[in-house]
Amino acid sequence: MKKLNQAIDRFCILHPNFGIPNLMLYVVIGNVVLGLLSNFSSGNFLSFFSYTLSGLLHGQVWRLVTFVLIPESTSPFYLLITCYFYYWIGSTLERQWGTAKFTTYYLSGMLLTVIGASIVSLITGYSIPVYSANYVNFAMFMAFALLYPDAQVLLFFIIPMRMKWLAYIDVFYFFFDIARYIAAGRWYYSIMPIVALLNFIIFFWPELTRFFKLEHHQSRQAAHFHNTVRAQQRQEQYQQQTQGFRHKCAVCGRTDVTNPELQFRYCSKCAGYHCFCSDHIFNHVHFTDEQP
Repeated sequence: MKKLNQAIDRFCILHPNFGIPNLMLYVVIGNVVLGLLSNFSSGNFLSFFSYTLSGLLHGQVWRLVTFVLIPESTSPFYLLITCYFYYWIGSTLERQWGTAKFTTYYLSGMLLTVIGASIVSLITGYSIPVYSANYVNFAMFMAFALLYPDAQVLLFFIIPMRMKWLAYIDVFYFFFDIARYIAAGRWYYSIMPIVALLNFIIFFWPELTRFFKLEHHQSRQAAHFHNTVRAQQRQEQYQQQTQGFRHKCAVCGRTDVTNPELQFRYCSKCAGYHCFCSDHIFNHVHFTDEQP
């Protein structure tokens, strides 16, 4: 993973002019156009643009690209909201990385999605269609959340929420989908979300390794700190119990060191010199000369 990540960075540095400037603008325009056209068309209009292995084998090469132009929903309101959201994320990543790296990231997500769908189709024997760039956009969203975890969005236009919390929710549903496929006995369908996650892991391998190393180091430091505190507490308790004392109750054995809140008195009715705490000064059997 590390070498692959370095190779990608090296390629982007050596080829700064590679890529499509403002790529997400073209993607969201395609989403809007196909979404609106599907509302005025009859039949399964969007299937012409979806990716299928059988279509590719029949020479329909446009399907390798056009599936990302299919919107996740054809509802006009939802369509405009998602397009604006993905355009904001994509354009921000392009400014952060540069056109070459962002284009490479998006194209590799498309490629891995095609590979995943093709593998599932070969396993099942059915040509599994891919509608929309759902998993490609998932990887793009995770990249944004990792780079800008404290950026805020208005959930349902009301609730302000940081990107990292949205990412946690998205990851939960992501793994829920995988578990659902496996539980239903259709484990091969989990290949597509896994390859989408693979794209994110490849590009963010250094950041992820540093993050987990830091978490491991912090957990070890916390464990060491708690062990040190407990050892000091045990040592202090031992010192308090073993160091010299002035008064010790002849009944319960408590001293003015272990229990400084107690008062100690000497009983004048006992034979000899016997000390008792405030709990036993009036509640004890008197010592006599016959007692050892």
